[in-house]
Amino acid sequence: MDLRPIATPPSDSERALVDALLGAPGAERTVGVREARGLRHLLLPGLHALQDRFGWVSPGALGYLCERLHVPPAEAFGVATFYALFSLSEQPPVALHVCDDLACQAAGAETVLAGIQRELGATGAAARGCVVQRSPCLGQCERAPVALLTVAGTAPRTRGLVALDARTGLAALERRDAPLPPRTVLPQSGRDGGRYPLRLLARVGRADPTSLDDYQAQGGYAALRLALERGPAHVLREVSDSGLVGRGGAAFPTGRKWQAVAAAPAQPHYLVCNADESEPGTFKDRVLMEEDPFAVVEAMTIAGVTIGAELGFLYVRGEYPLAHERLAGALAAARARGYLGDDVLGKGARFEIELRRGAGAYICGEETALFASIEGFRGEPRSKPPFPVEVGLFGRPTVVNNVETLVNVLPILTEGVARYKALGTAGSPGTRLFCVSGKVAHPGLYELPFGVKLSALLELAGAKDVRAVLLGGAAGTFLAPHELELALTFEDTKKAGATLGSGVVLVLDGSVALEPMLLRIARFFRDESCGQCVPCRVGTVRQEELVQRLTRKTCHGTPADERVLLGDLGQVMRDASICGLGQTASSALESAVAKLGVWAESAR
Repeated sequence: MDLRPIATPPSDSERALVDALLGAPGAERTVGVREARGLRHLLLPGLHALQDRFGWVSPGALGYLCERLHVPPAEAFGVATFYALFSLSEQPPVALHVCDDLACQAAGAETVLAGIQRELGATGAAARGCVVQRSPCLGQCERAPVALLTVAGTAPRTRGLVALDARTGLAALERRDAPLPPRTVLPQSGRDGGRYPLRLLARVGRADPTSLDDYQAQGGYAALRLALERGPAHVLREVSDSGLVGRGGAAFPTGRKWQAVAAAPAQPHYLVCNADESEPGTFKDRVLMEEDPFAVVEAMTIAGVTIGAELGFLYVRGEYPLAHERLAGALAAARARGYLGDDVLGKGARFEIELRRGAGAYICGEETALFASIEGFRGEPRSKPPFPVEVGLFGRPTVVNNVETLVNVLPILTEGVARYKALGTAGSPGTRLFCVSGKVAHPGLYELPFGVKLSALLELAGAKDVRAVLLGGAAGTFLAPHELELALTFEDTKKAGATLGSGVVLVLDGSVALEPMLLRIARFFRDESCGQCVPCRVGTVRQEELVQRLTRKTCHGTPADERVLLGDLGQVMRDASICGLGQTASSALESAVAKLGVWAESAR
């Protein structure tokens, strides 16, 4: 057994940093979680503090953090190495993470990377006190190509760089800073002739996201007041009657989930907002958190009070520094005004929200893996049943919803179920957010009623010469040009063998080579598999090897044999993987073979 004992002592500055987070040695600090749960849930915040301050997590610092949290060093080492944003080997304090995923690849990320490396010259980045790394999707796809700049130190900074070129990347490395990205502009605003009025996005670009007064002036907190006045039973009935389902991809009825936890006898109940959207091509939740953070806080408060939870966790993707900053400000303002705390709006309800930061792991978008991450363990999914509504975070009944799902609750309460269901279709009521990127004239976030044709969305976005559309992200499916009249509903996409997934609409034209895109998808799933179950751990590796052979025309047998093997491999992962990552890892690849004729002419 590898116990990984750590004999290296921490430096004085490392010791002081850990003590500042946890309190003086011997002090108990549970941050809202009962003392019986211990302190392990602070492992992830502790690793973030060390990474932010020193640019890496040294053996001495890790050992001292383990000592304070009573976590075995071997387990903490396993957690720290699980996440891409932590380094356990010394590296320069400045890092530029350049996205080379699907949207950025289509926008020329490889050229940008080559330009940066060329300008850095033979001495490389390390000689200048920095490092340049490739990164999976950073959730800024409408602004591709993009990068993330992290600067460690006593005043750590993390900034997103958008519309990246070699010059701006090098300038950020030189200055060790970058300006904040520009405010989000919705391409739909003023361009659709009022055909599709904005509801979830109504405040984006109009309200100051840092001002609670501005939020209230535009209808903010009216839904919470209604919820407190009319009580949990009313809210549960309205959410259930609305037909609202999850917007993360699984489309589970939200009201049923809330009712199950509200009725659960085990205590305490927890609420988790899953804001760790890491599906390549997805950025809808990022826009809501950056531009309308008080809506997220209000919706969480309504959900928490309704299900009988006194504590909620808002788990934000680690690559979203601006969203984290805006949400932290919104939480502080809400507490100061009595919208959070021991007596919400003087109505006797108690609810608090803790903000947690992810660290670069796609798998943590899976709800049980997210629980493990918050609890201080590796973000590995758990077998179900039991389901989270019975045994969730810290083993207690838990509701998990993503940002878009929660924000839908606000208009349901303020405008009523009838008006909500007047939009969309009988099977898919309401509106849906679509993340449009790739080869379009107007990339960005769109809000449309369910039932609008994909062709209408592409027309709004200014798509021309469409060769393929990736619907639902890397875990979704490709659509061919003859399928663009597909109605965007849960029922219609299911009939077509596709999925809305997380709302990704990545458009590719004739200028984009499909084979490198498919290879990037295969590499993505290989890298992001948590490795817990054999079908996914081995299957994603074999899948990438197979795609490489097809792309390089070094097939084992004929191309037809390899395509059959790809289907067989995908079927095994669908049937035997623990979670959705393995179950969907081959979906886009198989659809590209079936619908786009990729590799049909490959030679042996």
